[in-house]
Amino acid sequence: MRYLPLTAADRRAMLSRIGVSDIEELFADIAHEKRISRPLDLPKGIGEIGVERALSKLAAHNVPAGSVPFFVGAGAYKHHVPATVDHLIQRSEFLTSYTPYQPEIAQGTLQYLFEFQTQVAMLTGMEVANASMYDGSTAASEAVLMAHRITRRPKAVLAGNLHPHYRETIETVARLAEHEVVALPPAPSGRQDWAAAIDNTVACVVVQTPDFYGHLHDLTALADKAHAAGALLVAVFTEAIALGLVQPPGAMGADIAVGEGQSIGNALAFGGPYVGLFATRQKHVRQMPGRLAGETVDRQGRRGFVLTLATREQHIRREKATSNICTNSGLCVLAFTIHMSLLGEAGLRRLARVNHANAVALAKALGKVEGVKVLNDTFFNEFTIRVPGDAAEVIEKLAAKGVLGGVPVSRLEPGRPELARLIVVAATEVNTDEDRAAYVAALTEVLG
Repeated sequence: MRYLPLTAADRRAMLSRIGVSDIEELFADIAHEKRISRPLDLPKGIGEIGVERALSKLAAHNVPAGSVPFFVGAGAYKHHVPATVDHLIQRSEFLTSYTPYQPEIAQGTLQYLFEFQTQVAMLTGMEVANASMYDGSTAASEAVLMAHRITRRPKAVLAGNLHPHYRETIETVARLAEHEVVALPPAPSGRQDWAAAIDNTVACVVVQTPDFYGHLHDLTALADKAHAAGALLVAVFTEAIALGLVQPPGAMGADIAVGEGQSIGNALAFGGPYVGLFATRQKHVRQMPGRLAGETVDRQGRRGFVLTLATREQHIRREKATSNICTNSGLCVLAFTIHMSLLGEAGLRRLARVNHANAVALAKALGKVEGVKVLNDTFFNEFTIRVPGDAAEVIEKLAAKGVLGGVPVSRLEPGRPELARLIVVAATEVNTDEDRAAYVAALTEVLG
């Protein structure tokens, strides 16, 4: 009874304590016709060895990202994570801690949150950052809610090249919050007039750079246009490594910068858990969701850390909470902080340059394949290609040849036939000359 430790006597004692005669009484509020009266159609229990074999057999159907030439991105990226990161985050005092509810006995947790916030603020060029969000998409949706609170306006404008998952998350939250969202159509070429959608009812404009298709954008003029109309600019990024090379959102006039921090310190992990980054201007700090760890001194003048802001329902009255879903992704934050500390500013810049160089080399090579067109003029480590025929079928054929060649846009934007021939391709520091040659050879054969 390893996983069912209670005895019959234990269960009788518990039922007696809560004042019911048997377990059936606990289900009295559920109509009989809604209850399952037969055993579930599940296989019989087996021993641990059998379970390990069964799960290993299922796992063998997957293709690990590091086992083949891998060029998949679109919001989640394969980067090298130093072994030091995994070693340190598995220390018991880090691995078992959840959130700093008792700040006076959580100094280590609060300190690394403080260091993380400092790193994010420096990366984004903003004045203050919170202790993280669940992921980039929820950070983006919280940024829109924050803009509504600040401006007291009902509408958000979403650029057409915002990652589809981010757009859908914002739309879902906005619908429940009874706010209006205007989502512009996708623009794979990278050219779109965002400013035309701004009027005096707009709370914020949400723009991604590098965007979903890999295009880089200078947001300075858009920020000026938004501010002139009384709106805020929310700048989104899905590839944190890009901030080692491209202009940070704060330098372009963004009011809120949000994005995904998975690229630094965190593995692909089948899509999560990840870590959302959230930074803003000091004047907006009271409207920022989530936690904020601060630095102080105690009565003896010794350095210490405190939970300065915790504006969520668990801490303050619901009507005054800035968010009811956000917490901090503690272990992922720690992994991010350790990796960033190991890299330092110079290391991050070198890493970003290698990413960009590998992407440029790949784009040049793929652009020479007959029938393939690269859509980007400027990009960081991700770009979009147009192929003859259905992109999803091309990706499947490449996978059969042992190359994971990217993400067909139709997977994230179904029902748009004009996007069916597009593939978003990512290249990072883990890709070699041999990987690129394998991709070119496989794609040439598939399209031949």
